Amino acid sequence: MPDWDEFVRERLTGISLEPRERSEVAAELADHLEETFEQLRRQGLPEEAAVERALSQVKDWQSLRRRIQVARSKENIMTNRVRQWWLPGFVALFLSVMLLMVNELIGIKFGIKPLIVSAHGSQMSASVAVIYVPWLLLLVPIGALGAYLAGRAGASRRAMFLSTVFPVLPHLAFFIVVFPVALILDDHVAHNVMPSALFLGLAAWVLVPGAALLAGGLPTQLFLSRRLGPRRVAD
Repeated sequence: MPDWDEFVRERLTGISLEPRERSEVAAELADHLEETFEQLRRQGLPEEAAVERALSQVKDWQSLRRRIQVARSKENIMTNRVRQWWLPGFVALFLSVMLLMVNELIGIKFGIKPLIVSAHGSQMSASVAVIYVPWLLLLVPIGALGAYLAGRAGASRRAMFLSTVFPVLPHLAFFIVVFPVALILDDHVAHNVMPSALFLGLAAWVLVPGAALLAGGLPTQLFLSRRLGPRRVAD
C-alpha cells in the first residue's frame, strides 16, 4: 500500500500555508485517499487499480492547492475577526450594559439621582439626557479591557479602537439610522423633537461614553504596542 501521507505532502509542496495548517490539510487528504483505496480493495479491485482509481479523484493538484489556500485564507480572516474584534467588543458591551443596570438599581434603592441635562440648560424644561456619572467612570476600565483583549489576540490598531468603543456603536447606529428614519416616517416625531434634544442625546449616549471608553482604551493600546511590538498591533 502506498504511503498516502508522503504522497500528498509532495503534491502540496509550494502551498502558502503555515506548517501546522499544511500538516492538517495533508493529513485530511491522505486519510480520504487511504479510505477510498481501502474501500476499492474491499470491492475486489487489485491494488494497482485501486491506487489509480483513488488518485483519479484529484484531476489537478495545482488547482486543488489554490482552492485550499483561498479557503484557508478566508477561514483565518473570519477567525481573526472574531478573536480580535467581535469577542472583545461584545465583552465590553455586555459589561457596560450590566453595569448600567446595576447603577440604575443602586440609584433607585439608595435615592442617588443621576445628572439630568435639559435642552435649555434649565431643570424646568423637559429633560432630554440622563447621565450616570458612576457608570461613565466604570467605562474607563471597560475600554481598557476591550483594547487589551483585542491587542492580546493580535489585532490591528483599527480593530483595537473598534473593540474599545464597541459599547457605544449601537447607540451611534440609532442616531445615524433609526432616528432619521423615524423622523421621515412619523410626522409626530419630527414636530416634537428639538435639534438640541437630539444633540444632547448624542452627547450623553455616544460622545461622552465614547470618550470615557477611549480614556481607558488608548493608554492600553499604547502600552500593548510598546510591549508586543509593531508586528502584532500595527496596521
